[in-house]
Amino acid sequence: MDSVRSPEWPVAPLGGVAANSAAARYGMSSGTGPIVGRAGPPSSPPPPPYQPPSGTRASSPPVGRPAPPVPVKILVAGGFGVGKTTTVGAISEIAPLTTEAEMTTAGIGVDDPGARSSKTTTTVAMDFGCVTIDRSLKLYLFGTPGQSRFGFMWDDLARGALGALVVVDSARLDDCFPAIDFFERAGLPFVVGVNAFDGRLALELGEIRWALAIGDHVPLVQFDARDRLSVRDALLVVLDRALDRATRDRRA
Repeated sequence: MDSVRSPEWPVAPLGGVAANSAAARYGMSSGTGPIVGRAGPPSSPPPPPYQPPSGTRASSPPVGRPAPPVPVKILVAGGFGVGKTTTVGAISEIAPLTTEAEMTTAGIGVDDPGARSSKTTTTVAMDFGCVTIDRSLKLYLFGTPGQSRFGFMWDDLARGALGALVVVDSARLDDCFPAIDFFERAGLPFVVGVNAFDGRLALELGEIRWALAIGDHVPLVQFDARDRLSVRDALLVVLDRALDRATRDRRA
């Protein structure tokens, strides 16, 4: 274990003053006794309190300052390699926090990004980004890892979230089933966003809704994870559904 060593103070001569003593450091005579607390009032009077220059007035705090935007937590979930990290990065107004790790040969046969994907990294914890909707609302986006072995993190990431965007690859619908099942069990409002790889879908939206067995109350939208405006529109649908749920719960 690393340790910190005290400096080598020179040894005081007999009858002299130690180099690390208060007398040596502050120029006190050796006859001065030890100081414990403050023995008496200071030798010189304290400086007068600060007075602003004549002709100027101290500025008062601003009146009517707008309140900071309300934070809203949104999850971006889905299977492995469907575009969750790309979605967060496309819309975030800050440099997104990612936990990407290089895929190795140990993942062959375990992590399948699909035949059309050139993916070489994978999220091992989460993605994080944020975007301001207007002066009253700010979205904080948390991207979940896609592999089932990281499923234990979903409960923690979902805590406090108001809604979720489930990203789907229309050519690999079976990869999104765990995410849909998770949010249905959790009772969290979610929107299914079908990522249009290469600008097209392998199936029509109606066929995708039937294959996923989701009700009409679950919005199903097509978007491009690489396009900022397209991601924005998908997130606004999530926000609208979350606000609708919150309004109904308040009235109940």
